[in-house]
Formats: sequence, structure tokens, C-alpha cells
Amino acid sequence: AQLSCLALLLAAKNLTADFGSFPPDLLLFFHPSEVRAGTCREFYARASRGNLDLLPRGSPRRTRLLRGALTCLGARGSRLEPQQLGSLGALVCDLEPGTIPASGPAILENLKLCPALTRAQQDALNALLLTGDTAYGDPSSWDLRTLQDLGPLVLALNQSTLSLVPEAVREDFRRSIAAAYSSQGHSQREKSLILFRAFAAASAASHPRLRRSADGCPSKPITADSIPLLTPEKLDLCLSSDALIKNLEAVVEQPISIESSQILKKKVDQLFPSGIPEEQLKRLGMLSRLYTEQEISQWSVTSSDTLSALLSTSGGRWEDSQVQQLLSRYLDLGGSLTGPLLREIGGERLCNLREEQIQQIPAEAIGTAGQLNISLCSQTKKEQLYGKAREAFASLASTPGPYYCRIQPYLGGAPAEDLKDLANAGVAINMDLDTFLALNPKELQKLSVTDVKNLLGENLPELKEAENEPLVVSWVKIQSQRELDCVLGIGLQGGLQEPTGTATSARPTTPASATSTATVPTPARPTTPASITSMATVPTPARPTTPASVTSMVTTPVPTTLPT
Repeated sequence: AQLSCLALLLAAKNLTADFGSFPPDLLLFFHPSEVRAGTCREFYARASRGNLDLLPRGSPRRTRLLRGALTCLGARGSRLEPQQLGSLGALVCDLEPGTIPASGPAILENLKLCPALTRAQQDALNALLLTGDTAYGDPSSWDLRTLQDLGPLVLALNQSTLSLVPEAVREDFRRSIAAAYSSQGHSQREKSLILFRAFAAASAASHPRLRRSADGCPSKPITADSIPLLTPEKLDLCLSSDALIKNLEAVVEQPISIESSQILKKKVDQLFPSGIPEEQLKRLGMLSRLYTEQEISQWSVTSSDTLSALLSTSGGRWEDSQVQQLLSRYLDLGGSLTGPLLREIGGERLCNLREEQIQQIPAEAIGTAGQLNISLCSQTKKEQLYGKAREAFASLASTPGPYYCRIQPYLGGAPAEDLKDLANAGVAINMDLDTFLALNPKELQKLSVTDVKNLLGENLPELKEAENEPLVVSWVKIQSQRELDCVLGIGLQGGLQEPTGTATSARPTTPASATSTATVPTPARPTTPASITSMATVPTPARPTTPASVTSMVTTPVPTTLPT
């Protein structure tokens, strides 16, 4: 949100032309309309080096960035030329899987820049590698250097590809992972563990009989460093529970296969049949992720230190249901959620809490939690969190710009009255389209055309790009089309049309007999036969009750053009 606000400020001051001095991460938030055609290639080449994870995959802003880059580079169809790939960089990560085989081996260097590939993209990558028509050759000819040269692409290799890699090469690669694991940071460790387990699974599938072999224990004592290379059978046979607990921190810091991890969990449970003590829960690391929701519900999690240790990312990923149970257990035992704990929990998992649990969160915790993504929360929970955020940031309310940047993640729970206050604060807040589309639909319908214009500010043209979004369509339908045209002026259609003219009453509402007598035209001295003149000059009766013969004469229509 802060980068978005800064990008809008630079655009407002017309400083976007000098993009070379800005960090790539900031360029991700620039609108394509702010990029000059003559320098667009350089702009997108620099922006592609930014952290794409700052923009949610599939979000309008990220989609617009890729579309702007492709338009700038003149890309047509699925095939991309090497020169285009050079400018796209990591933006290739969002392209359709069909782009991979269509573009050929040249795209592999771009794919190395992707934080993650979709399953379909991984399948396309493996299909390309299996052809052998790349710089890496056929998988059956790969050696340790080849696997190292593949870099991040090794993470996308499936079992079909790995099974073709020589067994000795796979084992060498596993050993190299284990040797480097302890010196790696958290993010790299996550990837290394995935690789280690994938290669272990490939080896196990290649030699199922060898897996079942447990011909005695090593002559040397088992150390933490040696555990990754032991088979699950030998680990179960040779490692005692006491030795495991004594060296638990060192053991859980190693890359361990799923099967071996289950063996270690079993040994911990055997040592503590009545339940794991709280001081030992802090030491479980990645083993804690192996416990079921039912088992977690029995844990003694009473301190924020224990919860923080369990939530630490160094232990790997939790399932949402596990985190929900862990938090419920902590709160049920009297714990309180602080800002740092909320950061570790994350906004998405915060949404899994019950409404009564969210109500227990202090406002000051929201104030120190940083940016939380609560887009997956129910509307009721969004409103709860917004109320707490409003209280937490109340001291900033007199400065709309900073106030908006802090409360922006929670605006999905804001009532229309507060949104109107932001719109009429007298300072442009330039709400981004993603935030606008995440507003409460019911509250958005209460905003006027001017309110929306003031909220979006510099981002108003983006509303045209989202005109088919259900939220936008429903809002447009209840606005005056004339106002949409005159106030917004961005071409939105579908509003209420005003009448094209004023209606005129043809005749007064009167009794039928009166209407007949009142509408008899009297020609101005026509030259007509006497009989017709006689009919035209019959006096209108004063009373409504007229003999039938007279009424008949009066109601006979007289043509406006009489025959001569």
C-alpha cells in the first residue's frame, strides 16, 4: 500500500519519466498510461526485475502490467521472440502454459525468475525438457552440474523427469542439499526441503526393496547431520527417543523426508504419552506440522512465546485448519493476540477465527500488526476488523493521506458514511482499483458519482477497465447516465436515462358528454350549404341532461376543411 501511494504521488508530480532512478518494486505500481511509448521497453525491462509477489496473482494491477508490456513489445500470439523475452523478464511467469512450448528453449531463462509455476506451467516445462531439445540435453544424460545449472527449475521437475536422472546423480544432489541446508535462510530452506523430498521419493520408487532393508545400525553414533541420509527403517531402528529429544533443535533443522519425519514424530509421542510439555512444544519445529487438529486441541499453549515459536516460518507451512485449531486453543486458555502475533498469523488465517475470537483482538494490536490481507474474511469479520482499525488509527484522521494508507487494507468493512468522509476530505487519496472493488457492495451502492470520482482520483480511468465487474455494473445502473457522462467522463454506460422530452396533456379529464360539447369546432364563416352551417352553429346546452336528439347533433364531428 505504501509503494502504491508513493507511485501515485510521483505520477501526480509528473516524475514518472525518470523511472531509471526508481527501484523496480516501485515501477510495478505505475499505470501503463504513465509510461511513454518511446521508453516503454526500458521501463518494463526494469519493472520485470521487481518482486511480482507484491501484486496478487490475477489482480487487475498485475494483469494490466503484463498487458501493457505485451502491447509495448508488439507480442502477437503465444510465441515470444528472444528479444521480447529479454524485456519481459519475470512477467513471463503470468503467461499461459502454451507460451512455453511455443517459445521453445529460449524461455527457460525467464522461467528461472518465477517464484512459482502453476501446475499446468510445470507440466509444459517438463514436456519441453523431456524432448531433449534444450541446452541441458536428455534427462538421462544429466549430471550434478546439470541439476545445479537448472537452478529453480529443478523445483518444477516431476517424477517422470526425475526417474530418468541416473540414481548416482540423484544421490549426489541429495547430499549437496543436506550439506548446504543448515547455512540457508528460511525461504531457501523451504525450497531445498521440497527438492530433497522429491529426490528421496524418486529414489524410493526406483528401489522399493532397498527401502525395506534395515541391515543393522551404523557403527558410528547417529548425529543430526547424518539423519537425512538414513533410510526410514534405519532411523526407526537406530535412533532412540532420548537421543532425539536431547538434540531436537539440531535434528529438525535438517532436510528430512516425509517418511522419516513421521518416524521422529512417533518417537516424540512415545516419550511423552501423557502429552507434550509446553517447553517441548517450542522445540518441535517442522515436526509440529505433522500433528492433527485433534492432537493440537490437547496442547498446552498458554504463552505468546510458545505460540510465536510454533507459528515461526522456520518450521515450514501450516495447514489453515491446523492454525485455526492452534489459535483457538491459545485463546481458549486465556491468551491474547498482539501485533507481532497477528503478523505471524497473517490476514488470511486471521479470517478463519470465529467472530467472537476476532472481537477479542485489541485495537492496539491491529495498529502494530502492519498490513494484513483480510480480503478472504466474511463481511461481518471485515466490519469487525475495520472498526478496530478505525479506532487504532483515529489519531491520523486529521491527515487523510497517511490515514488512508494505514486503514486501506480494512476498507472492505467500512460503512458508506466513512467512505464519504474520505471522499470529501479535501485531499486526493487516489484509491487503487483493487481496494475499490473490495468495498462492501451494499455500501458502495450508497456512494454518489462525485463520491466515487473523489475516492479514485488519479485512478478514475481504471474504472472504465472494470466496467464489467458485477460491483461496478450494479452501481452504474442506479446512477444518472447524464451525471456519469458529465462528472466522470470516462465512457461508462448503463446508467439511468432521463426523459427525452416533456409530456403534454391532450385533453382535460371531464365527463364524456361535456367533452363532446366542448370539442365541437366552430368554423369561422365558412361558405357552406345551409344544412351544414346549421349543424355547426347549434348552441352548447347549459345543462348536462340534454335530449338525445340534441346530443346527437352536438357530438357529430365537423371537419376542419368543409366542402364548398
